[in-house]
Amino acid sequence: MNFTRLAPVLAAAGLLATTVPLLSAPQASAAGTGEFVPRKPAWQRCSPDQPASYECATVKVPLDYRRPQGRTIDIAISRMKSADPAKRHGVLLMNPGGPGGPGLDLPLMADELMPKDVRDRYDVIGFDPRGVGASSPVTCGLTDEEQDFNRPYKEESFPADVAWAQTVAEKCREKSGQVLPFITTRNTARDMDAIRAALGEKKISYVGYSYGTYLGTVYSQMFPSRTDRFVLDSGVDPKRVWRGMIQVWATEAEPAFARWTRWAAERDGEYRLGATPGAVSKTFWDLVARADREPIDLEGQKLTGDDIRTARALFFYPAQASPVVRALVDAAEGRPAALTPEQRGLLRPASEPASDNGTAAFWAVVCGDVEWPRYPEQYAREAARDKAKYPLYGDFASNIKPCAYWQRPIEPPTKTNVRANVLTVQNEWDSQTPLDSGRALHRALAGSRMVLAESGEGHGVYLFEPESCVNATVNAYLSGGGLPAADVTCRTAPAGGERRTELVPSSPQRFPGGSALRF
Repeated sequence: MNFTRLAPVLAAAGLLATTVPLLSAPQASAAGTGEFVPRKPAWQRCSPDQPASYECATVKVPLDYRRPQGRTIDIAISRMKSADPAKRHGVLLMNPGGPGGPGLDLPLMADELMPKDVRDRYDVIGFDPRGVGASSPVTCGLTDEEQDFNRPYKEESFPADVAWAQTVAEKCREKSGQVLPFITTRNTARDMDAIRAALGEKKISYVGYSYGTYLGTVYSQMFPSRTDRFVLDSGVDPKRVWRGMIQVWATEAEPAFARWTRWAAERDGEYRLGATPGAVSKTFWDLVARADREPIDLEGQKLTGDDIRTARALFFYPAQASPVVRALVDAAEGRPAALTPEQRGLLRPASEPASDNGTAAFWAVVCGDVEWPRYPEQYAREAARDKAKYPLYGDFASNIKPCAYWQRPIEPPTKTNVRANVLTVQNEWDSQTPLDSGRALHRALAGSRMVLAESGEGHGVYLFEPESCVNATVNAYLSGGGLPAADVTCRTAPAGGERRTELVPSSPQRFPGGSALRF
């Protein structure tokens, strides 16, 4: 589903509400003590163009929860209330992923796509996380070129990569240095608890996608007694945040690529890419080498081999990848390339300059949650190593990032040592949070259950895949609260040639759906 960003009317806060402890008891010593008192939201209609039942407000929270009486920032929230108060169980917060993804629109999506017997259980709450969208947005003043994180490793260009990483970190410090250290997952989890208190609720339920699974994990560890029915869809491995989660894009692209070569070989009569998996692989790598020698002109775009490798996510979806690779081969050989409008969208860069808000928030969280290596030599060594081990994307994933020059985190990352009776959801073939990552999330959360869509393709399952076999299990959990007695594996038919909308926002990359800067 595509929901356009709204321009909500954000109201000032009203009466006092419940007191929120700044930290869960086990964490209090790590980041100070004290209390923060959120105010009850003053709800107003978000927009005259939207249903009257779709309401917006703001909640003021501390920038730094260690200083509850200090500077505050605004958290923009939205809601659509249960239509049946007699069936209402509580509130359900949602997060679309990112980091840097706005979530104010999510109640509209839930209202349209969630089954009525589930929808009636909840007031659905959306919010833009701190620093994002309408929630005191941050910026680094980055150009489109500076937002492009896809940097292949080459010894001769590595000094320019180092300069890029330094420039991004320095511009972020100059523009938002007083705020960015506090744009972290742990603080966003505290904001979620402030929203809970402002709404007068004892607990929250939650549906979080992709990065939102890590946010939900952190909340469940910091505030276990306030964690109700949590669905963590398309899982982030909490032990790999965050460099390891970028590197998993490379390691897991290789089996996806191998699966694609088998699929395409079985359909050589249609795509003419090779009659065996080895022949398909040779066609692709010959194409990459040719484009590196002389960029391929595809409908006015000049694509290098490195550009083509950034499309590693396409290979998780063979029915989508095959016609795109066929079009690239045709273009390289001077023949007309037959592309659908959707396929053109995969290959066309953003037509207008992109705001850097999402990128600024992404780096703030990814660099601020956990310490990164500090020495350029380590990045160069590991990028060269991984280019050989994982040729599709290994060097991109392990090359230097702005986090090498970021301020050190203000607190340590969250440990997963508290039992969490949550439901994790996963497609087998997910390009941004691959199956290996989703399984690791399940293992990390004692008490959790996992529902796996075998053969399922795509990033984001529940509500985004109407025919997915996982939906019955998720709906039963959200409706009744009981986890399955054991993990569930079901079979979903692979997607067809055109993908439905994914949880991968557009970005100024050549292949926006291929390796967007988002989990």
